[in-house]
Amino acid sequence: MDGFNTFEKQDKLLIGMSGGVDSSVAVRILQEQGFAVQGAVIRFSPAHDAAVQAAEDAAKSLGIPLHIIDAGAAFEEHVVRPFCESYCAGRTPNPCIRCNPLVKFRLLADKADELGCSFIATGHYARVVVCEDGLSRIAIPESAARDQSYMLYRLPQDILARLVLPLGEFEKDDVREMARELGLSCADAPDSMEICFIPDGDYSSFIRGRGFTPKSGRFIGPQGEDLGPHAGVDHYTVGQRKGLGIAAGRPLFVKAILPCGDIQLAETGQEYSNRLTINDPATPDGKPLPPGEYLVKIRSAAKPVPCAYNGQGSVTFPEPVRAPAPGQSAVFYRSGLVCGGGIIDTTE
Repeated sequence: MDGFNTFEKQDKLLIGMSGGVDSSVAVRILQEQGFAVQGAVIRFSPAHDAAVQAAEDAAKSLGIPLHIIDAGAAFEEHVVRPFCESYCAGRTPNPCIRCNPLVKFRLLADKADELGCSFIATGHYARVVVCEDGLSRIAIPESAARDQSYMLYRLPQDILARLVLPLGEFEKDDVREMARELGLSCADAPDSMEICFIPDGDYSSFIRGRGFTPKSGRFIGPQGEDLGPHAGVDHYTVGQRKGLGIAAGRPLFVKAILPCGDIQLAETGQEYSNRLTINDPATPDGKPLPPGEYLVKIRSAAKPVPCAYNGQGSVTFPEPVRAPAPGQSAVFYRSGLVCGGGIIDTTE
């Protein structure tokens, strides 16, 4: 890890840790860059107790102090409850999109202020760029396969201006190799793929166990035929093909979840949309996103595709896109920089 000694003084920095390989390696990179690093682990819910222990172990191995932040009330208010409400309404929320600006990075910044740390950091695969206009913006990382810029598009300028993302210049294989060189026990740990507060992936049981009642309704076939009742809108998402539990004699997928609770099904080839609308927009400077042509990602793992934005919430595509899902985000890019985004509201 030669070549990272870019700071002439020991700037204080607080990094969010999970005990995983990414944040652990990020600690050592930041130390090599000259930062005086302290760690923080956020206990969002009881499901995060194992992550707290893992972070404590990693911090001990790396020789840095670790602070535990209790975020239970804020996480419940800003993430868990809206997640459940959105699923019950037939939408497909991305809880990280809400958590990052409203809970995770806000609490990191508050703790950094308390500790006298000028900077905050995480192990996200993205970069922060200071542009000619003086604004800090999220930029895509070196690793296209690990790009997490989509998840950070709602971060405000007061967070971006002090944010350091050291893994933006690396591939995941490089990070794991660094972890092995450091002798970290997490070097070969698998990446977490589930929503952090529902580790078993059973969204429906989680939602219903909290007293929410998702909408019920009927499956509606491509020609408007009634194909019987479904199990509740919390079991389905736009674009879903498997697990529908119907025998239609041909492959069908979820085209739309209607406000009444019915689920519109369609055949292969009908899953594409030419237009969508967004609401609740966000940009790095808080100003409206200007109209024009952009590249846009309609889900975190999607490739960015060309679009035109009219400045008032309408997005059109020169080539149809597959199954944009209301509740997910549309994130706009130019020249590799995040320009802003919004929550997908309607599609057609």
